[in-house]
Amino acid sequence: MVAIRFLFALAVAALIGGTAGAQPWQELDPAQSGWSAERLDVARTYSKTLRPKGVMVVYDGKIVATWGDVKHKVNVASVRKSLLSALYGIAVSEGRIDLSSTLAELGIDDKAPALTETEKNATVRDLLMSRSGVYHPAAYETKDIKRKRPARGSHAPGTFWFYNNWDFNALGTIYRNQTGEDIFESFARRIADPIGMEDFSSKDGRYVTEEFSEHPAYPFSLSARDAARFGQLFLDGGRWGDRQVLPADWIGESTTPYSIAKRIRQGYGYMWWTLPEDVWGQNAAYASGYGGQIIAFVPSKRLVVAQTVDLKDNPQGVRTSHFIEMLKMIADAAR
Repeated sequence: MVAIRFLFALAVAALIGGTAGAQPWQELDPAQSGWSAERLDVARTYSKTLRPKGVMVVYDGKIVATWGDVKHKVNVASVRKSLLSALYGIAVSEGRIDLSSTLAELGIDDKAPALTETEKNATVRDLLMSRSGVYHPAAYETKDIKRKRPARGSHAPGTFWFYNNWDFNALGTIYRNQTGEDIFESFARRIADPIGMEDFSSKDGRYVTEEFSEHPAYPFSLSARDAARFGQLFLDGGRWGDRQVLPADWIGESTTPYSIAKRIRQGYGYMWWTLPEDVWGQNAAYASGYGGQIIAFVPSKRLVVAQTVDLKDNPQGVRTSHFIEMLKMIADAAR
């Protein structure tokens, strides 16, 4: 009878939206942890002028502060790419995906005008770095990216960085083909459940296709508190409690800056943005999506900050530069 009641309780927990067995966040009193309450309040006040939906600040794996609605799920746009990058780390470690495989070897092509033989020489690693040299129209592109997209054949694979939705979408197709797994079910089982995400389910993802490409985008919806768990997973080297959820070496490999966006002094790894070491210390990185969806982790400060923005409430969104300014204020408060 006790066992039956226990199983029933787990089922109820799942039905109401929380991950069964999820450990709630512990809270930390900033004043008793060496933080400046005044500086933290400055960051909170500044952030609220930007109108995010929810912000969560985590230090040493404990909540320092939250504001807004951190349970509300929003489409986190291009953050999806960093989520998929994490799944790639697992698949690579299990030998199911080889980063040196070419598009030709994997049978990857697209609608007319089809890929050229040169374009098919791009490797999975090239796509992860957004250096494929494949400038075919892609689903879920912004007008700005469409306008800036280089001409077909203008750069050989591996030689030029361009923030390219074709690469990111084709990686989704490759993941599904090589693993035989749905992206969202895979993320739920392999990452969300093990780290105790409280709001996410595999139904919080969808595929978006457009007529000119056979490779769909794969947007996710996340809450700020679940996004913070994902950031904490990376801050802790892929480990959650006593379980190695992601390969530790993938954390460093995927957040190494292989390219530099000189205008903003930030690097790009395997679908992760990286922050300059001279300002943020080693291995600081963030996942970023249109409108201000961001998950940042700063190892030198033992800090994770997650921000969501509901574009229905705030159509202008939050500029990444404004989030970085807030992140600096929070980092200053942690001194």
